[in-house]
Amino acid sequence: MIYKGTTYAVRSRITIVVLLLSAFSGMGCLHTLLGKRCDLKTAPSPEELWRPPPSEVPRYKPSQPAPSIPPDLLKSKEQWTLAEVVDMALRNSPDTRVTWSDARAAAAAWGSKKGAYYPEVNVNGDLSYQKGSGPGGRVAYEQTTYGPSAELNYLLFNFGGREADVEEARQALLAANWTHNATIQNVVLNAEQAYYQYLSAKALLKAEEATVKEAQSNLDATQERHRVGVGTIADVLQAKTALSQAQLTLETIRGRIQTTRGVLATAMGLPANTPFDLDLPPEGLPVTHISEEVERFIEEAQAKRPDLASARSLASKAGAHLRAVKAARYPSLLATGDIGRTFYERTGGHSDDALAALQVKIPLFNGFSREYDVLKAEAEAETATANLDKLEQEAVLQVWTSYYTYKTAEQRLKSSQDLLESAKQSHEVTLGRYKAGVGSILDLLSAQRALENARAQLIGAYTDLFLSLAQLAYDTGSLWVGVQPSQGVPALDPATRGTP
Repeated sequence: MIYKGTTYAVRSRITIVVLLLSAFSGMGCLHTLLGKRCDLKTAPSPEELWRPPPSEVPRYKPSQPAPSIPPDLLKSKEQWTLAEVVDMALRNSPDTRVTWSDARAAAAAWGSKKGAYYPEVNVNGDLSYQKGSGPGGRVAYEQTTYGPSAELNYLLFNFGGREADVEEARQALLAANWTHNATIQNVVLNAEQAYYQYLSAKALLKAEEATVKEAQSNLDATQERHRVGVGTIADVLQAKTALSQAQLTLETIRGRIQTTRGVLATAMGLPANTPFDLDLPPEGLPVTHISEEVERFIEEAQAKRPDLASARSLASKAGAHLRAVKAARYPSLLATGDIGRTFYERTGGHSDDALAALQVKIPLFNGFSREYDVLKAEAEAETATANLDKLEQEAVLQVWTSYYTYKTAEQRLKSSQDLLESAKQSHEVTLGRYKAGVGSILDLLSAQRALENARAQLIGAYTDLFLSLAQLAYDTGSLWVGVQPSQGVPALDPATRGTP
């Protein structure tokens, strides 16, 4: 019997070992199977692309209809003014919709926080069943009760914590509103920059067309001199080369116009392939000359810039949060009240209950969490204050830079105007001398290039002037949607917009 029992035990151990080996082998097969199943959901190897199944291929579904040119601006799409371009950009910009929605959410959060000034009232309904047993399992009583009740809770005092919470939400709303204003100014600036760059490209196209005509006139003059035998074929070839170069530059500028038109369309919130065109204003854009000192613009920036106002609100918000966290360490006083009626099913009677109480809640210990919350709030307040100081310094630098950039552009414009007049006269004199046979082709081509460069420099000077003026208005917080008749850039409109 002992031998048989031992044999049975050995066989049992062998069976267990075999089962374990089979299980491990099955786990290996299972691992391989799971790996293959994973290969169906991921890329087959690290160097290959994942190919989604047809059911997982995303399909484009626009959240709303694509923006288009408003009907009131569609008829005049070749004579849009800067104000109309900015107006369209503000109508179509998704950025302003985002910040406007954020501001509305912050307003709702502020209203929610102000609910702490009112009592909390709840109505409850109760249904209960009770059963009691005596010795031996005998039922002693059985009762079903039901009835309504109303309770009231009201925070009377918590050392300014409630006021700090409401102030924190209010400052968050102010920051969101100022951020919305800053976003509007960003949209306006982008639209202005795209508008001026597009008109600059159109002006360069017009100037280069004049250069092509002049190059053609130079070629005609060389061909005429060669025809009468007083000019060489080398002069003709050099004039043809100059004409080809001018034509190549003309085609390059035409391509640039398409690019800048796409940028302008995007700045207006339209698809880049929207068909439209703008003509150059026949009277040109008005030029504003600034006589104020840079210190006045710095003061204006400190008072008007919405990003600075938003940073100040965020700093105040952090301070209010710190006060609320500190107040959580002190006692709070609450008033509670309860009134209800209970109906008894078996007896058919009812009872009325009422309770009124004052409750003092004294926080004693929660694992030092409140102390760490205060340290965190203090650090966040210091961070917000430091960010405000940094932004104020950056604002001064930005105004300083944009002011002197504008002043430089203003001087450059004057010099470019003088250069253009001189280049025109030089080209006319050189062309006349060449036709009279006392000038060389090199002098003529040099005068033509100088005239071409002078035109381009003048257009660039105008563009830099308008761009720098727009940047200065932006840096001082004065950029808005209304255009003053005497200026080429929008100025601040104090009215508050109610839509994005």
